[in-house]
Amino acid sequence: MNVDSIQNGIVIDHIRAGQGMRLYDLLGLSDPELTVAIMKNVTSKKLGRKDIIKIDGITDVDLDVIGFVDPDATVNIIRDGKLIEKKSIEAPERLTNVLRCKNPRCISSTEQELTQIFVLSDRKSKTYRCLYCETKAE
Repeated sequence: MNVDSIQNGIVIDHIRAGQGMRLYDLLGLSDPELTVAIMKNVTSKKLGRKDIIKIDGITDVDLDVIGFVDPDATVNIIRDGKLIEKKSIEAPERLTNVLRCKNPRCISSTEQELTQIFVLSDRKSKTYRCLYCETKAE
């Protein structure tokens, strides 16, 4: 398989195998104006298998979303066909309007205009909980 290199954009690398599509959805990359390549189950010396997302024409993405899905991923910024910056990602302390609380009795479910906020409750297990009702994020 051959995927062209990008001239200006972002490469999200070292995504745990099977998480690429989830990240694609959460980042809202389905816009028909975007040029996006998703490679799934690519062989990796470091991880065994990994997913990769290449986005042409965009140089900014929500790093908190990437950190939520896979804090071990890396983000490579490409300009004029050259790697200019490599960012390591960490699990964010707080996620705002990325997830929706699944608890039907949560105030964030009944008050539609309320901001959806999840906080990191356990860094080791990377568990997030709703700020309002403490329901675990899925």
